[in-house]
Amino acid sequence: MRETDEQPVAGGAASAEGLETSIGYRFTDRRFLDEALTHRSWLNEVRSPTVPDNERLEFFGDAILGFCIGKMLLQHYPESREGTLARMKSALVGEETLADLAAAVELGSYLRLGRGEERSGGRHRRSLLANALEALLAAMYLDGGMAPVERLVDAWFGPRLAGVAAGVKGRDFKTDFQELAHALYGGLPRYVLVDTSGPAHDLRFTVAAYVGEQLLGQGAGRSKKEAEQAAARQCLERLEAGRRSAVP
Repeated sequence: MRETDEQPVAGGAASAEGLETSIGYRFTDRRFLDEALTHRSWLNEVRSPTVPDNERLEFFGDAILGFCIGKMLLQHYPESREGTLARMKSALVGEETLADLAAAVELGSYLRLGRGEERSGGRHRRSLLANALEALLAAMYLDGGMAPVERLVDAWFGPRLAGVAAGVKGRDFKTDFQELAHALYGGLPRYVLVDTSGPAHDLRFTVAAYVGEQLLGQGAGRSKKEAEQAAARQCLERLEAGRRSAVP
């Protein structure tokens, strides 16, 4: 299709059926979806924009996501105090996690972007993807109410709860491994993503942990942070077991 002033770049709501399939939701009023997928750079290049950019929906989506995550945490951890719940919520809804989820459903490929934003790699910019994901949740709420939003948030974030809870409430394996690695090897660990598998809505990451060029362990999880914690835990267990066996 030839580019026009009304469509500065490829992508956008006209080709968003694949996105609806990925998130398991069909919009009744596609104007909400159009708005969620429209970046302000696109409006700067069209002569007569008929849809606003997604910044208002991003603002609203942040509040909706916060509500859904807060409800989920209260249901799963009824005995936790406010401070612990707040730290868990912050860990769950950080930009890194939102951008990973957006990438998993290829959200960037559906955005309406201006030519300059397109050339500068906007479809892969993590902050832009995280913001668009929040806008998408707001659009779903306005179109279909809270039920479909909660289903999607549960599917995305539910599998991450255990790893986040362990990091917030339990032992921080990465910090402990870093301290032990420095004491034993005089260096700091580095983590390398070695595999990503599974369907888009249920990705599994595998991470290897090195000190220098020495591979000390690896771990898997439903987020990169969770996989790094698992890898650090394996490294700690191996190193601590070796130290115990060396004691006469």
